[in-house]
Amino acid sequence: MFDPPAPDALSPTGAARLVRRTLGRAARPLLHRALLRGLRPARLPHDPPLERRPCRHGRLKALRLHGARGQRLAAWLALPQGADPAAQVPAVLALHGWGANASTLWPVVDTLLSSGLAVLLLDAGNHGDSDAEAFNSLPRFAQDLATGLDALRAEPAVDARRIALLGHSVGAAATLLHAARHGDVAAVVSLSAFAHPREMMERWLRAHHLPRRGLGTTILEHVQAVIGTRFDDIAPLNLVPALRCPLLLVHGAHDTTVPLADAHRLHAACPGSALLVVDGTHDLRAALAPHAPRILQFLGRHLGTAAA
Repeated sequence: MFDPPAPDALSPTGAARLVRRTLGRAARPLLHRALLRGLRPARLPHDPPLERRPCRHGRLKALRLHGARGQRLAAWLALPQGADPAAQVPAVLALHGWGANASTLWPVVDTLLSSGLAVLLLDAGNHGDSDAEAFNSLPRFAQDLATGLDALRAEPAVDARRIALLGHSVGAAATLLHAARHGDVAAVVSLSAFAHPREMMERWLRAHHLPRRGLGTTILEHVQAVIGTRFDDIAPLNLVPALRCPLLLVHGAHDTTVPLADAHRLHAACPGSALLVVDGTHDLRAALAPHAPRILQFLGRHLGTAAA
């Protein structure tokens, strides 16, 4: 029986090396498969399908987009009533969170349409009606978002210079990743964003009663190797100082998935950003309605609509 040194005797890097040696080459593929299973998002169906839902202030059409990884992405474009291609309206691309789908952001559609904004809802890979893939990650959410942006800019009725992003949880982190790296959107509305993916993974380790040192360190290193980037390089906390567009952070006061402190940290790291704390949890669908005028005012001011 292997008896490891006391935890305090190991650095995180040393612990990772130790566990890798302990697991052995044969066990690493087992760990990889176990992680893929454990981190795989639930496939939430659209019930009812979006095409069957009433769209009071616009018209909805389904799209099938070709993603950056060769996968098919499901998307839905809603245009305001009477949208004239010659006039070109501003738009919002809305991206859901982990284990959700475009339906979870459906409540914002009519509100945005009524303000003259087009809306693109998107199922990220492995979610909703989009194709299944081996794994998901924050960078892949951002890739799928970029595919949706390309589709929006190709729509004749949409003004490609006036597009904002709205995302929830990991979808919000993806909007911040894209906006910080590309600087090609007019504004970002972030709902329930986390500050750092490492902290989210550490919460996942605790929830599954896995030690932070040793095996936990190896898991964190392995996840970063699989997604192809370091957590520090995609952390919203490290990205928001580079934003060149306005940012509205919206967070639930009773969020137990991502603590409210994360929103305050992001707000402090991004001078000029706005923070709206609402009476809600991580799922903000019910909590957003009373604050719709504030969100519409933010979007209207930066997209040039009547809501401003």
